[in-house]
Amino acid sequence: MNNKDTNKKYTVSFTTLGCKVNQFETEAMSELLEKEGFEVVQENVSDIYIINTCAVTNESERKSRQFINKAKRINPNAIVVAVGCSVQLHGEKISKDTTADIIIGTKNKGNIGKLLKEKLSHMEQDSEVIIESFHGQECFEELKISSVHDKTRANIKIQDGCSQFCSYCIIPYVRGPIRSRNHEDIVKEVKDIAANGYKEIVLNGIHISSYGKEIKEQDALIKLIEDMNKVEGIERIRLGSLEPNLITEDFIIRYSSLEKTCDHFHLSLQSGSNSVLERMNRKYTAEQYKNNVELIKKYMPDAGITTDIIVGFPGETDEEFNETMEFVKKVRFSRIHVFKYSIREGTKAAEMTDQVDDIVKSERSRVLIELGEEVSNEFMKKYVGKDVSVLVETEKTENLFEGYTTNYLKVLLKSDINIRNTIVDVHVKNVGNDYLTGEYSAI
Repeated sequence: MNNKDTNKKYTVSFTTLGCKVNQFETEAMSELLEKEGFEVVQENVSDIYIINTCAVTNESERKSRQFINKAKRINPNAIVVAVGCSVQLHGEKISKDTTADIIIGTKNKGNIGKLLKEKLSHMEQDSEVIIESFHGQECFEELKISSVHDKTRANIKIQDGCSQFCSYCIIPYVRGPIRSRNHEDIVKEVKDIAANGYKEIVLNGIHISSYGKEIKEQDALIKLIEDMNKVEGIERIRLGSLEPNLITEDFIIRYSSLEKTCDHFHLSLQSGSNSVLERMNRKYTAEQYKNNVELIKKYMPDAGITTDIIVGFPGETDEEFNETMEFVKKVRFSRIHVFKYSIREGTKAAEMTDQVDDIVKSERSRVLIELGEEVSNEFMKKYVGKDVSVLVETEKTENLFEGYTTNYLKVLLKSDINIRNTIVDVHVKNVGNDYLTGEYSAI
């Protein structure tokens, strides 16, 4: 293969699978590449394809490999880069089974521009594999953004890694131990984002509840939020997925007293059965979880509580599943994300002998999704006839806009003028499938 013209402005297209952290890292890599003279495009045909992979489930890994190979079929002369969690876990397999030219694990994403320029100058070389193992104490790899492509909410990565080692989860093995981003660097990034007109920031990481813990600073997260609350231009601060144990009375008193914090908490439950939680190596009981929800509601009565639940975990009996169903009825979540347990090679749960039949998993998933829709609908109905504050994010069709409340309810509204990236008061009229509809009147 001939070397490429390094003076040309090459187009780069991203495909991102998985979590909000991956989305942030894609935005950060996009910004880095644009600064180094590349052009980031949304088009199907591109000079360079970067697939930011996911390893949470077998299906996400399959899709990751599928997108890697698809890129080369679209443009056989393109450079294809595979990065991220699936690469960290199965880099050798991806090198062997796919057409990727550059293979990078969960480290070194900040070197993406340098690696691409080296490849453009030496196209004859074999694929380059850069996968570094984790060794004890790790440093946070600084990636930052100042703008977000076509969005009104900005994801901010404040930490990486996880040291929880839930028995079903592969992430601690591919993301390494917890490491927190510097407090001042985060606040500076928030100021840069605010200067570019963004109204809402979302704090994300692999395990943001661990922010600051490796340096023994137990209230580091709430201190960070308090400093973000002082940044001019930012009007909303939202938290990503949290561990239930983060919620203490001191935390929620300080959090709820801030004017910009959103009353939405994504507290990962995984199961409402204590025996299943123990096998999962979760660090709380169902009773502790419920007490923490009640603590949130005490100080933020309209808070939306969203969660993840796994069905069909090894050994889950009908009785244990019913405990989860009853728990959901008690807590009355605003939204539930249901996942069928997926075996991840290398985890303790994969070695458990009493795996649940796929047919049983599917039926439990169906029943729980149905219940989740019921409690979600019930939560939304409380707002019919009330006024809610909505950050308008997208124009779905002409004059029909979509946005979210502070407690993360989707709202559809009509407007004759462009109200994207504004916060407006909406009078709720009705409930749709998974959204509210309302009226907005410009003053």
